[in-house]
Amino acid sequence: MDIPGYIGIIVLVVLVLIIVVSNIHVVQQSKAYVVERLGAFHAVWGVGLHLKLPFVERVVKKVSLKEQVADFDPQPVITKDNVTMQIDTVIYFQITDPKLYTYGVEYPMNAIENLTATTLRNIIGDLELDQSLTSRDTINAKMRTILDEATDPWGIKVNRVELKNILPPKEIQNAMEKQMKAERERRESILQAEGQKASQILVAQGEQQSAILKADAAKQAKIMAAEAEATSILKVQQAMADSMRMLNENAPNDQVIKLKALEAFQKAADGKATKIIIPSEIQGLAGLATSIKALAEDEAEK
Repeated sequence: MDIPGYIGIIVLVVLVLIIVVSNIHVVQQSKAYVVERLGAFHAVWGVGLHLKLPFVERVVKKVSLKEQVADFDPQPVITKDNVTMQIDTVIYFQITDPKLYTYGVEYPMNAIENLTATTLRNIIGDLELDQSLTSRDTINAKMRTILDEATDPWGIKVNRVELKNILPPKEIQNAMEKQMKAERERRESILQAEGQKASQILVAQGEQQSAILKADAAKQAKIMAAEAEATSILKVQQAMADSMRMLNENAPNDQVIKLKALEAFQKAADGKATKIIIPSEIQGLAGLATSIKALAEDEAEK
């Protein structure tokens, strides 16, 4: 075989490999592929490795099976009492049947948005303004039930519907803001009054506790002073008792006792008394003391 023949075989093999590789598909987790064969629905591929027949089969749609979120623009709605509001909704949905989702409706997201707006207008039209503002949970539940039933033929399950914002007319918004501001001010005044009351209670309790502590301190001071005085008296009496005991142990004679008596009368004479009666024994002792003093002075002159 000549060189051009080898080249032709190599090119053919390469083309076959390219075709085979290009028709190998790996479906990832939470994905599904809708496949047609010769223009008609053939199968839904799940997770794993799949080989598509070239020129015969084709992947029509790759569908995500995860829960998805659709945030729609605000829609004008009219309440039962003729108040026009703007309401935007958020829908959480999941594709449960890729085949129905592919062939059930053209542009499924546009269909869901239009269906959501229509359903919202019907529900709000039966409610007054106050009910619309205070019945979000009821509105959400009704819309979820209606949308889930309507989108079932499209292979879509509506898990949850939330009213994201409800915007009443400007004048109503202003009135609501004023009411909310007044309510906040009322609550702030109540909180301030309660705070002042609590502060006054704390101050009164502090003053009461301080008075109790001061009274306890004064009481303790008096007790301590009385105990100190009692201790001092006990010590004086103990000292006198010890002195008497020592005197008795040493068996003092009459002269020592008379000298002690003389010392006592000397201290008494230093006071304010105008008349002092001196016993005769002390008078003799005083004369003896004067004689001794005179003899001592004579000895000193010699």
